[in-house]
Amino acid sequence: FGHRRWNRERRGGLPPSPLKRGGRGGRVVVPMDPQLTEVTQLFGRFEAAFVGNDFPTCNNLLSQLKVLLTKFPSLPPSFQESPNAVQELTVARDIYEHAVVLSVKTEDQDAFERDFFQLKPYYTDTRGIIPSSPQEYPIMGLNLLRLLVQNRIAEFHTELELLPTSALDNPCIKHAVELEQSFMEGAYNRVLSARQAVPHETYVYFMDLLAKTVRDEIAGCSEKAYDHLSVDDAKKILMFSSDRELSDYVTEEHPDWEIKDGFVFFQKAKDSAPCKEIPSLQLINQTLSYARELERIV
Repeated sequence: FGHRRWNRERRGGLPPSPLKRGGRGGRVVVPMDPQLTEVTQLFGRFEAAFVGNDFPTCNNLLSQLKVLLTKFPSLPPSFQESPNAVQELTVARDIYEHAVVLSVKTEDQDAFERDFFQLKPYYTDTRGIIPSSPQEYPIMGLNLLRLLVQNRIAEFHTELELLPTSALDNPCIKHAVELEQSFMEGAYNRVLSARQAVPHETYVYFMDLLAKTVRDEIAGCSEKAYDHLSVDDAKKILMFSSDRELSDYVTEEHPDWEIKDGFVFFQKAKDSAPCKEIPSLQLINQTLSYARELERIV
């Protein structure tokens, strides 16, 4: 069994399993490296805290794990040969995947960006060394969604171009691509309705942020286009399901609006907005001055 497995893994491009023949059972497991054992045990404690939503403990253990991972020679960027390379790479990838999801749970976008870029080489540079992770496309799609929320559209397309063509058929990647298309087209209703059909539970946080951005955009357009709207029309435009949701939104985000007698009045907001005069004479004088300077240079 051990010999056949070694040959199968070698043909498939994987390094030999850390098994050697010997003993009554035909094989003996090579003793695990003490550092790998320490990381594995600490990661077990992290997972227990993660499942229990004990985020302070998670952050504390994660910091310790990241320090310990620096002692593994096989990890990026060096990728040095090691008898435990497969185990080291696999457990490190698992740790960074959990770190990314933890940053979403704690709503820390800066931590998300740091942890994602530490995780990314385990997806792009270890193919053929360790098996692919079932969390790869959900996390890659999550990063695309983050870039969309932060309006980093150029980076969104750069990350998308780096994915294999087959990835575009994955529901998580397709979700982010369709959202970006709807957002660019101004089809805000499709963006808001997509909140109800997320492909992965971790997407809810960024979808809520995107929905808020879209609602604020719609609200800004509405108060410029109308003096008032009925409550029902305002709910429909902003995609709220109840009067209470609309009322809470107005109170928190637009205190200059007024809900009265079944209508939402924007006139108060318009009246309070100061009109800025265009300094026409100043602009004319500056333009003429620039023209004279150009004429002098020529």
